[in-house]
Amino acid sequence: MVLTHSLSSLGEYVLFLGKVFAVPDKLKVFFRRYIDEISKLGIDSIPLDVIISIFIGAVCTIQMELNTSSPLLPRYSVGLATREIILLEFSSSILCLILAGKIGSNIASEIGTMRVTEQIDALEIMGVNSANFLVLPKIMALVTFIPVLVIFSMCTGLFGGYLVAEVTGIISTSTYIYGIQSLFTEWYVWYAIIKSFVFAFLISSIASYFGYTVKGGSLEVGKASTDAVVTSSIFILLFDVILTKVLLQ
Repeated sequence: MVLTHSLSSLGEYVLFLGKVFAVPDKLKVFFRRYIDEISKLGIDSIPLDVIISIFIGAVCTIQMELNTSSPLLPRYSVGLATREIILLEFSSSILCLILAGKIGSNIASEIGTMRVTEQIDALEIMGVNSANFLVLPKIMALVTFIPVLVIFSMCTGLFGGYLVAEVTGIISTSTYIYGIQSLFTEWYVWYAIIKSFVFAFLISSIASYFGYTVKGGSLEVGKASTDAVVTSSIFILLFDVILTKVLLQ
């Protein structure tokens, strides 16, 4: 029963994407909505992105200092380990899990409310491809802007480590900076950005699907919002494993 329902939902999701990725009827309207979605979903997430990244960078630095205090390890390994954690996992995967909660629930509840208040039905009656009109700008906006948020996260996370080193003195800032410069692998940055493209698509498309297909009233909209966050989080973790295996082989 569960397998049948899962396969049915997967089929509906694929058909839904087929409706979404059609050529917009009016490109001018699409680009205007695209810019609005970047502002609403992307730019408005920058403060959360920066605050979380600074604190995570600071925590990583403190914990690395505690766990690499062996005289056999060079002091700069604190900065090196902090950099690797932020680049390889936090700024792409963990950040996108957090954004799935903020952005995914926003998308699902917005589109779900439009569904239960029959605004989507009104668009269909007017001959508008409602999935394309409502969802494509959101997907394109997130795929465009989440990599920017990831880059912001990398920079502010490393700055958070520098800040805690400066304030607490657990490690000299010159040693920390030397550590984040040591043995740098450029591919790790591209690896995080590639993952962010995939995660952005998963967050936006899954949340939109749950909102678009909701049936009922306000309670069902809330449930669809929760289901969207849970499902997108599971798929982010699944694709994190797959992409790590493929890209870091």
